[in-house]
Amino acid sequence: MGELKLPPIDYGALAPMLILFGVACVGVLVEVLVPRKSRNVVQLALTLLGVVAAFVVLVINRDIRVVTIGGAVAIDGPTIFLQGAILVLGAMSLLLIGERQVEAGGAFVAQAAVVVGSEKDNRQSVSQPGLTEVFPLTAFALGGMLLFVAANDLLTMFVALEVFSLPLYLLCALARRRRLLSQEAALKYFLLGSYASAFFLFGIALLYGFAGGVQLSVIHEAVAAPQRSELLLYGGLALVAIGLLFKSALAPFHVWTPDVYQGAPTPITAFMAACTKVAAFGALLRVLYVAFEGVRWDFQPVLGTIAALTMLTGAILAVTQTDMKRLLAYSSIANAGYLMVGVLALSEDGLSSTMFYLVAYGFAVLAAFAIVSLVRDSDGEATHLSRWAGIGRKSPLLAGVFTFILLAFAGIPLTSGFTAKFAVFGAAVEGGQTWLVIFGVVTSMLIAFPYLRVVVLMWLSEPGESTPAVSIPGFLTSVALGVGVVVTVALGVVPAPLIDLTREASQFIR
Repeated sequence: MGELKLPPIDYGALAPMLILFGVACVGVLVEVLVPRKSRNVVQLALTLLGVVAAFVVLVINRDIRVVTIGGAVAIDGPTIFLQGAILVLGAMSLLLIGERQVEAGGAFVAQAAVVVGSEKDNRQSVSQPGLTEVFPLTAFALGGMLLFVAANDLLTMFVALEVFSLPLYLLCALARRRRLLSQEAALKYFLLGSYASAFFLFGIALLYGFAGGVQLSVIHEAVAAPQRSELLLYGGLALVAIGLLFKSALAPFHVWTPDVYQGAPTPITAFMAACTKVAAFGALLRVLYVAFEGVRWDFQPVLGTIAALTMLTGAILAVTQTDMKRLLAYSSIANAGYLMVGVLALSEDGLSSTMFYLVAYGFAVLAAFAIVSLVRDSDGEATHLSRWAGIGRKSPLLAGVFTFILLAFAGIPLTSGFTAKFAVFGAAVEGGQTWLVIFGVVTSMLIAFPYLRVVVLMWLSEPGESTPAVSIPGFLTSVALGVGVVVTVALGVVPAPLIDLTREASQFIR
């Protein structure tokens, strides 16, 4: 009987992921060993330190190009760039989460078990100190996202998908106020996510039958070989795509997004809107560009139709929303459609522009949710649009910043939104997807209406008795908000450095 040989492992290339998983495990021990009154500060400092350390190691290893663990993980240009984006956006999200944790009462609290049955009773139940488990859960989610964008075989990708999804299901249920809404959102997300994972796993089985392996390079070679079963190929691709399109919030797999964005704690919503989208599109890019490039002419029309439907759905339904978080959810859906336009260019320019868009959107959406978390009254965040009437009179600075962010979402020149849309649309035209660009321009005009409606509501309406006060942002929220706004301005005015960085990183290895 031969000796079992383990595949060679490049621990240096894997170091950022190992650091985050290690920090998450240490965070679990902190929950047991550190007194409750000190846990918030210890957990926040530990998690932020881990993210910073992972980013520093990533920068040091930025020139590494290697396929390791027997081909399961690929560290290449897109991996390095997307992991860096996830870590930076994750750090900004942690600042928002940490701010809510250290406020009086916390935003993530354990509720007393005495529930009469109504939402009002839930709001009035006794609050306990903050749930500091949110930090190791976030670290596990970030580690899973780093692995997800680096996965070079479908089984590793599935494991990474579950590693970052399961903590998100829990995090969505930890809202202090509107507790039942939060738990309902988490349950919907869990059930629909489980179905999507099942489709993904069944697709892996079909592709294994087609190619005789689950590595993306093996599938790529099998696609190019003659006399292969087209039924297994297209069936497997369709089912794997369902799992990835669900995480990317592309129609018709978007139905979870508005409920989850509304019900989850706002810092967690910001974390999901920024980081999960980077991870989902990173994996989608790798699967389409590496494994299935040989059948691009077959899946391009189908995914193009999905992109058009997503843009149209997000733009039209955003107009009808009366809740700020749901409006931003449909905005996220529309932006997923714009990102798909860049993906379907299926070129280096398409890959580069998509990565640029992910970073630009991530910082803008973090800033938007940071502002949403500041408009509060005694019952918590005031997210109904009617409550935002006259906010510009009460807090012109905050209203001005939010106006700028909304204009960035609309794609107004001199903002990151304009530069990002111009980049993906330009790549799509060069890739022969002009019809998608036309859809993108039309829906961009449609979705500008709900953004401008909010601007008019804030500035041209008189504040009423129900108009809430605007909280003064704490230090952590101020940092996250400031960074988001500065990056949104910088990428609109001087986008060249980031564009050059994405172009240097736009080459997958097999």
